Amino acid sequence: MNIVPAQEIKRRGIAAVDEALTQGPVHIIKNNRPQYVVLTEENYGELLEAQAEAALARIKLSLEDVRDGRITRHDSIDALMQRLDSEA
Repeated sequence: MNIVPAQEIKRRGIAAVDEALTQGPVHIIKNNRPQYVVLTEENYGELLEAQAEAALARIKLSLEDVRDGRITRHDSIDALMQRLDSEA
């Protein structure tokens, strides 16, 4: 894990983070606990893109379930709850 104590940032400024970012995401420790993670803009964009792709994949799988009849419809929430209770 790439760690920079908050005290180091106070002492050296953003240069401490810039140097650490060359090795990957920076975990900033405050009061002996991880508090923040700093990413490059590029890494942040990749993270957002991966998150969006994962969400799209879940939606596609859900649509396939609907198309292939792998869903069950219920007339009410009470009916759904009864079904879930009976499966437990």
